[in-house]
Amino acid sequence: MATTKKVTVTIPEDLLDEIRAEAAERGLSAYVAEALRFKRDRDRLRELADWLQAEHGPLTEDERAAAFEELEELDAEHERRATGRHDAGEAA
Repeated sequence: MATTKKVTVTIPEDLLDEIRAEAAERGLSAYVAEALRFKRDRDRLRELADWLQAEHGPLTEDERAAAFEELEELDAEHERRATGRHDAGEAA
């Protein structure tokens, strides 16, 4: 298990209320950790996309469609992890 560290953050009260309602079963810390992982992954993907575009030029429409499909798959994987659901044949 990864080590954890307690931190203090400031979040708008209305957003915190919504998050607590959505995260009730998993807990606020697990919800926030998953959201931060998701954001980090998206940021890294954006950096890679920017670098690839600088090195190789703009994407074709087919490449762009494939990238969006991959993002949808990543989003679905994050959702499965967040809710504890797994596909048939996938290890728990």
